[in-house]
Amino acid sequence: MKFVRLRGSLALFIAAFIWGTTFVAQSVGMESIGPFTYGAARYVVAVPVVLLLWLLFAPKRRAAKAAGAYRSGFKAGALVGVVLFLATTLQQVGMQYTTVGKTAFITCLYLVFVPLAAVFLGSRIRTLHWCGAFLALFGLYCLSMKDGFSLSYGDAIMVASSLLWTLHIICVGRFAAFVDVVELSAAQLFVCACASLVLAFLFEQPTAADIEASAAAILYAGVMSSGVAFTLQIVGQQYAEPALAAVIMSLESVFGAVSGAIFLGESLRAAELSGCALMLAGMLLTQLAGVRGDKRLS
Repeated sequence: MKFVRLRGSLALFIAAFIWGTTFVAQSVGMESIGPFTYGAARYVVAVPVVLLLWLLFAPKRRAAKAAGAYRSGFKAGALVGVVLFLATTLQQVGMQYTTVGKTAFITCLYLVFVPLAAVFLGSRIRTLHWCGAFLALFGLYCLSMKDGFSLSYGDAIMVASSLLWTLHIICVGRFAAFVDVVELSAAQLFVCACASLVLAFLFEQPTAADIEASAAAILYAGVMSSGVAFTLQIVGQQYAEPALAAVIMSLESVFGAVSGAIFLGESLRAAELSGCALMLAGMLLTQLAGVRGDKRLS
């Protein structure tokens, strides 16, 4: 049993690494193309990858149909896809005005926002949740505030994106237990691809040459982030405890900051490094509250 849990934790760790390094691909990918074109190309690549997963999971789906436990995830995925499109588009636009490291940490604020949002769904917020939220928000201040209480433009966009990621996680949580999750993922990626293509042709002038110049970054995000990491997340969450899974996936922010420093030469001042540390502490404290709550309920 311990080996199975270790395997699940390792799968989530690798997924977090892929998601963290994908922030670099998102930044590098926009050197030749705009944010809408990059998003469109990324999702056009991702859709067939997830459709391949849909074929691989066909035996499991047939078994669920035979048992009367199958529910299609396409309709739910279309609705969730609208939220995902807004979240990823804001994130991609915001990356033009801030660093990969800041993007990674601010995006992962959803680890704090999700438990707090549960208040509006009738859940009780524990003291550790509030403490974690305070630490994370104070960390955001240290990381992003410039000239007094002025939040930089790019960082403000990232906060808005993180709120949308929170909504996306809540929506997925509502549907994932009842529908085919691979179909849900395929549908939401298809919506993102279509909507991004519309914006790309309306506001940008994508060319084949420009897309080819960003091909490596597009393929990494489309195949590794949406395909490989998605599969690892499914495998990992089958075996790892939910609270532990959330903590491991929060390492996405650390991997993002480190990869930004290594591949893009980004650097953070002492105050910004302190902000990263406080945000990570707040995220972990929020998840610790979930662990204690789970134990009290068991």
